[in-house]
Amino acid sequence: MVEKFLEKSEFDSLDDFLKNYKVKVPENFNFAYDVVDEWAEAEPDKPALLWTNDRGEEKQFTFREIKEASDSTASFFQSLGIGAGDKVMLILKRRYQFWFSIIALHKLGAVAIPATHLLTPKDIIYRCNAAKIKAIVVAGDEVITGHVDAAIAECPTVSHRISTGPAVPEGWLDFNLGMENAPEFRRPAHVNDNDDISLLYFTSGTTGEPKMVAHDFLYPLGHITTGKYWHNLDGNSLHFTLADTGWGKAVWGKLYGQWFAGANVFVYDFEKFNPAEVLDMFQKHHITHFCAPPTVYRFLILEDLSAFDLSALRWCTTAGEAMNPSVFDRWRELTGLQIREGYGQTESTLAIATFPWMDAKPESMGIPSPDYPIDIVRPDGTPCAVGEHGEIVVYTGRHRPLGLFREYLYNPELTVQAHNGGVYHTCDVAYRDEDGYFWFVGRVDDVIKSSGYRIGPAEVENALMTHPAVVECAITGVPDPIRGQLVKATIVLSGDYRDADRDALVKELQTHVKRTTAPYKYPRVIEFVDELPKTISGKIRRVEIRDKGSR
Repeated sequence: MVEKFLEKSEFDSLDDFLKNYKVKVPENFNFAYDVVDEWAEAEPDKPALLWTNDRGEEKQFTFREIKEASDSTASFFQSLGIGAGDKVMLILKRRYQFWFSIIALHKLGAVAIPATHLLTPKDIIYRCNAAKIKAIVVAGDEVITGHVDAAIAECPTVSHRISTGPAVPEGWLDFNLGMENAPEFRRPAHVNDNDDISLLYFTSGTTGEPKMVAHDFLYPLGHITTGKYWHNLDGNSLHFTLADTGWGKAVWGKLYGQWFAGANVFVYDFEKFNPAEVLDMFQKHHITHFCAPPTVYRFLILEDLSAFDLSALRWCTTAGEAMNPSVFDRWRELTGLQIREGYGQTESTLAIATFPWMDAKPESMGIPSPDYPIDIVRPDGTPCAVGEHGEIVVYTGRHRPLGLFREYLYNPELTVQAHNGGVYHTCDVAYRDEDGYFWFVGRVDDVIKSSGYRIGPAEVENALMTHPAVVECAITGVPDPIRGQLVKATIVLSGDYRDADRDALVKELQTHVKRTTAPYKYPRVIEFVDELPKTISGKIRRVEIRDKGSR
């Protein structure tokens, strides 16, 4: 299927890939019809989605079955008056109904809004009113349905609450019955134009209310590089991305790029993460490709990997934060595989990555994707030298990357602030090494300026995380009349160190950082806390730590 959309799909070298990768963009592209239904017609029995859960249930769906289920779901949604441009929030955890629903919404030209089950009633009210949501589809447990019910009186645009069960409270529609009783689906005469909005994410910003990131119908095309050339998938792959469907990482790793490549998507539906159970999935199902945040790899290497058969595993990737070299080295020692990093945002698809023709460097994001004209620049917009810290920007004047967002919905001022003059500002700071590899430093607002040095939080956090006392940490700057700012570490301790002498431990941690990274980066201020303040998506709210420290 990839070949249908690329002028050239197989490349001899990294240089060949960077120079000759180009997507052929169809008119009125629709992933549901042009990829899913095309697979269903060409290879109806081809495996598409292998779903399992922590109760031992298992379902293998073919592309024909995905087409039929999404048709039924689309017909059910049509019967509720859902059509082009209508917005539907999906709070579906890792239930297979997520795939039925998002493909169905694409078939109707409607807007899918994936959301996490961690939303509170207040969060639901904000999202429903900000986006003018028409319907909510949830994985029907009592907590989620209870939160929606607690919010619904203040959500006047919501016409329908739909539950996949087992809980289907009074006033709710039964998703499964709706599918079963739906009439034959009839495709709308005109579904979408390429620049219509198909997908909306609420970013979990570390300051202010979440922004609404709007993607158009071409967004899935931007994920060809994700699935085919970062995850390195083909038609024989069984790919496992560990992510809840409420986050953007799910469509990065469990939908678009994978089905372009014809891979079988593996889904493990669990309530509580257990590394041994995850490793058992590799052994039981012969998973070939895996993607997860670095934290997950950290938990996995603490298990006895020799007790699990990982012989089918061929390719490993990671994103979301920098990969600690010690984790990288240990995973390679135990499995023989490199972990290849990638970088992108809710606003983009894969923008920087470690591709198959290059070796991974631990902590490096890799190099820019051929679809993303990227540079690292100074505040005046001039390019940075090798090793110099600057902001990652995407140039869009001559070529707008297919996966780059259209706008922050209903917020033109914020859209122009982020994307103007042919430049999209990521607000992420990085530097480039002599080989062209990019290295993440931190958010623009998070970079610390101390005694003339620019210090990225990630560099110090990675150093601290190699000490056994540290479970989690956040690096921020605190005002100082002499140095401008001091590096401060806010640390959550492991159980074995909670009763340790704090003064001695501070000195030990400071010495450890000096030995692990450049000495000037060591934290002169260290605070121990029980937990770090975080956004709903788990991002550390450094702004809250800074505000607390300045009072």
